[in-house]
Amino acid sequence: MTFSEEKLKKVAEIISRYPQGKQKSALLPVLHLAQEEFGNWLSVDTMDYVASLLKIEPIEVYEVATFYSMYNLKPVGKYMFEVCQTGPCMLRGSDDIIQYIKDKLNINVGETTADGMFTLKTVECLGACGYAPMMQFGKHYREHLTKEKVDAIIDECRQTAALNN
Repeated sequence: MTFSEEKLKKVAEIISRYPQGKQKSALLPVLHLAQEEFGNWLSVDTMDYVASLLKIEPIEVYEVATFYSMYNLKPVGKYMFEVCQTGPCMLRGSDDIIQYIKDKLNINVGETTADGMFTLKTVECLGACGYAPMMQFGKHYREHLTKEKVDAIIDECRQTAALNN
């Protein structure tokens, strides 16, 4: 396992932002690169590789990767629905939205549909409490969720995937 030449240059550039001996500071952006490069998730081998690049212990990488919800520790679907489950979203019905997605896609939280299209995750605050209930998929927030909006999002994802195949 190794980064492409382009990604290795990017890793070196990221590490150079920090003082000598403080390369661990580059861990978060390097993990993002690794996740992007190696299938949108971080295997143990991938995390070990990142540790070797940064000259830190593998456990230091595991601690960070398991703490943040933005890192995937197992393969995920093409579209990942990250539904906020913090207080404000729950008060506005995120539990119902989560249940609806589970029923609609026939998966539980943390699972991926059989066709590899969708993964459902619950996350803590996405920082948009005034727009609850909400979720993130990819780089996009979807707010004021309803069952109808969830249906439209699922249809949009399926149409986009069909166009790209």
